[in-house]
Amino acid sequence: MSTSRLIRPCTAVWLLLVILTGVTYLVGQAGLSGMAVVAFVLITTLFKSQMVVDHFMGLKRARPFWRGLLFGYLLIVCGMIGVAYYVGLTH
Repeated sequence: MSTSRLIRPCTAVWLLLVILTGVTYLVGQAGLSGMAVVAFVLITTLFKSQMVVDHFMGLKRARPFWRGLLFGYLLIVCGMIGVAYYVGLTH
C-alpha cells in the first residue's frame, strides 16, 4: 500500500498542538500581559481543545450536537477565565 502523504494527519495535528503550546509558553516566559495577550492565549486554547475533540476524541464526524456540546463547554470555560482576568484587572 503506497501513500503519497509525507506525514499522517494525526501526526500533523499533534505537531500543530506542540507548536501552539510552545508559542503560548513563550508568551508566558516573555512576561507579556494585557487583554489582547489573554485573548490570544484563550483563543489558542479554544482552537487546540477543538482539535483534540475532533481528531483525538474522534468527534470530527459525530453529530453536530456532540461537537457543539463540547465546544460550548470549552467556550464557557475560556469565557469564565477571560472574565476572571478582566475582573482582576479592574479591582
